[in-house]
Amino acid sequence: MNSELLDLHLRGYLAYREENPDVAEEESEDRKERLEIYEGWNPERMNSATLDDLVGFFAPLWGMSMWGNKEYQVNQMITDNGLENLRSHLADLLWGSSELKTRWDSFRSAIKWVGPGMMSELLGYVHPDRYIIWNKITVASLNYLGFEDLPQKNHQINGESYQEICEITRNIRNRLGELSGRKHILLEVNYFLWDEVHSAVQEQSDGERGSMDEASETGSATESGREFLHDEVKEKIAEIGKWLGFHARIEVRVSAGSKVDAVWEATIGNMGRVIYVFEVQTRGSIDSLILNLLKSKKNPAVQGVVAVSDAKQLEKIKAHAEDVNEMSGLTCWDYADVLRTHERLEAVNESINRLGLVPEGF
Repeated sequence: MNSELLDLHLRGYLAYREENPDVAEEESEDRKERLEIYEGWNPERMNSATLDDLVGFFAPLWGMSMWGNKEYQVNQMITDNGLENLRSHLADLLWGSSELKTRWDSFRSAIKWVGPGMMSELLGYVHPDRYIIWNKITVASLNYLGFEDLPQKNHQINGESYQEICEITRNIRNRLGELSGRKHILLEVNYFLWDEVHSAVQEQSDGERGSMDEASETGSATESGREFLHDEVKEKIAEIGKWLGFHARIEVRVSAGSKVDAVWEATIGNMGRVIYVFEVQTRGSIDSLILNLLKSKKNPAVQGVVAVSDAKQLEKIKAHAEDVNEMSGLTCWDYADVLRTHERLEAVNESINRLGLVPEGF
């Protein structure tokens, strides 16, 4: 950690808000309103929550800002996880008695569509003195301040590394209190990192701030890291499909004993369905991937099959596919490009949703 640089930005953060009390008041009210939403939640309320309750629980999250129809997305969470399973894991993550890193890893392994960003945001609202909101801007800002070896991407962060980030930011919170002479919550540390520090990150190196790229090869990832990367990529493929107007699903059964990772589906007038099938490989057998795609192609509605992996592995997949006549026309998609595409579409959707042009419903 660069203590001098940290103090420079902490003093700058405090000075700007002292000189601009309207900004400080607006931020304080925003934090207060966000925390008030979650004050009434506890394990008992969570374990009896309905769809409408969960929409109200998830909708205020910054991690949901990319979705115009938040009820649709929460309904997807319930459909793919099961209502009771989702509720019980949320209750355990937020109020469980075991160590946080254990609860975090258990939730990550069991629940789809709720990634580290939303997990940390919920923890931060329910326990504002203990937990920080983790996202790429938080990490880029901490890197700039001299904190090294932090997880940069969703599939790299686990319970242990999240606990470490919380400890780091609690120390920043304490130093902020020493300089200001008052108490602060960790959500204010997020505002400090996002507004004050990240502005300096952008000025120093615009474009080098934690975008999803090839920095993490699947072959060098840990076993758990590859599993989380696999889940992250297939969910992002589905989300890209939704933004493009498809009905998108993950883990779709194509035959007895065989599932594919993601599908995009659309109905064209009265002509029938068009389906695109995606298989993501971060480990395992190439033959198994090709077999799943072959089974998918037996469905006449399937117009394209796509293999998703890193650049090196895709070359091996192409070579295997050349020996299978039915696999002519196989499309390959580098997982790093999937992540970049998702990041760009996410920014576009967040921007459009902020305009409020389309109401969510009645």
